[in-house]
Amino acid sequence: MRRVTGFLICAIPGLVMLVCGLLVPAHLRAVDSGVLQRAGINTASLADRGLTLVRQNKLGAAELLLRAAQMEGLPDWHRLGLALTNSALQHPRWMVWGGGDPRLERLFASDPLLPKSGSEPFTDFAVREENRAVAFELLRDSALPTIREVLQCRALTNTAVFSPSQSAAGQALDTALAICGLLLEGGHLSGGLSDAVFQLAGASNLGGDAQRLEQVLLDLMSLGQRLNWGQLVEFVSQIQDVETLRLLANLVRRNEGQLPVVFAAVQLSGKPAQVAAYLMNFSQTGMKDLGASLRFGTGGVSELLQRNRRLHSYGFAQRLAGQAPFGVFGSFATDLCWRKPGLGLTMKWLLYLAGGFLLAAALHFARPAASALERPLQVRGFHVAREVLFALGFLLVVLLLSEPFLAQESQRVELPFRLRLPTVGGVAPAGTPGVTRSIMNQLSLLTLLLFFVLQALLYTACLVKLAEIRRQNLPSRIKLKLLDNEDHLFDAGLYLGFAGTIISLILVSLGVIQPSLMAAYSSTSFGIIFVSVFKICHLRPLRRKLVLDAEAPPAVATRLAPTT
Repeated sequence: MRRVTGFLICAIPGLVMLVCGLLVPAHLRAVDSGVLQRAGINTASLADRGLTLVRQNKLGAAELLLRAAQMEGLPDWHRLGLALTNSALQHPRWMVWGGGDPRLERLFASDPLLPKSGSEPFTDFAVREENRAVAFELLRDSALPTIREVLQCRALTNTAVFSPSQSAAGQALDTALAICGLLLEGGHLSGGLSDAVFQLAGASNLGGDAQRLEQVLLDLMSLGQRLNWGQLVEFVSQIQDVETLRLLANLVRRNEGQLPVVFAAVQLSGKPAQVAAYLMNFSQTGMKDLGASLRFGTGGVSELLQRNRRLHSYGFAQRLAGQAPFGVFGSFATDLCWRKPGLGLTMKWLLYLAGGFLLAAALHFARPAASALERPLQVRGFHVAREVLFALGFLLVVLLLSEPFLAQESQRVELPFRLRLPTVGGVAPAGTPGVTRSIMNQLSLLTLLLFFVLQALLYTACLVKLAEIRRQNLPSRIKLKLLDNEDHLFDAGLYLGFAGTIISLILVSLGVIQPSLMAAYSSTSFGIIFVSVFKICHLRPLRRKLVLDAEAPPAVATRLAPTT
């Protein structure tokens, strides 16, 4: 009964701690959706932001937010759709050019080709000659020095991307200058981006390289080709620098179908630079995770961008956290992981470690009692060391099984070189720059670490067994036989190393993992190193001492025997 009671006292808390560890939404390389949900409490939702834009008569931007809400299946998109429909019925032309700027309403009203419904991309509007003429007429009356510098760029002849304005193909540069000038005239560019345009335009007019200015103009024109005026204004007004503009324009070109998601993320977070960095760091999954974060409102999107990690949703843990016994702990753990992510991860690992230790102690009580012959082999306290080793191994196994994206390789991509037309600006270099590949990827490093930790745990287990035999109250001859009996344990590092190498090679041949001979043969290498160090530095001296004690004459043995 005493052993049964000890088993239950250790097993039940151990299982509870394991479950509590699973409920803690903290991860090494991911951010849990529960944390985003907690961060989004009492913050503006996507529909709330869209309704604000509708009240400001910015129907074009609100329409993009509505499309993003529909794409992600947000529950309150009907509320935004109803408000947008009512406003569009009162002002149908605002849906065409975006609304929100009464000063330019005359410019759009003067175009007989403007469609009566739908949305007119602003570049398509500005490329028409009569509209460009009206735009330049508005800009000539401006007193802003930045606009004067931009208009002087129509006289440039050393262009690298566009053809000069005086040439037969100069309407593209005129269109880009008109778009940039109208944005500057309306104060729709941030201070940082406006200053950058002023400096680049001034340098170009003084005979400097115009390619950087042309890249900015190209990015604005590219965005205008996909957005109407109201949408373009809302999108670029929060961009603070030229590099962020370039990244976002390239991302929109590459993911045109996901434009509403990018637009909504910029609107909710107000951090276009972080949105661009996140999509560059996670080129394969970033767009999907960014779209999923929209349902958590402003706080959820900002939290995802701040953490700069992939989004993970563990449905089982969330359902379990909603149950009565674990609801309070799940709420506490989520709040802790939101406010102190490092402390939350530490608590999760400690719960796993304590759970593994208690489960190992339960297994100790579950073992049958030692017989009369084995009682001299029992050394008090050594089972605690074995339980600690089991807890460490248990922690490693649980982390490998539960941590998401642990072996994920980097998704970061670099955008291609800037566009340069060889027939306009000079000869373009042939080929593309060579990309240096690293021989150590994320999976190889993780495999090396896994094999090293396993071998270190096995090495420590052998040391514990060796110390236990040394302290047993038995003659030296019997201790020598016990050491011989543990040869398989002492050689377990070699067996584990060979098994790891064979499994790695099989997985490579099946195409499950990428070829990595370093990762495959590291298992055997670590096994040889750890077993050699153990046998040479620890096992051999103990055997030598026991042999001398066993073969010494009785008188000498009595004199050499240690006093206790």
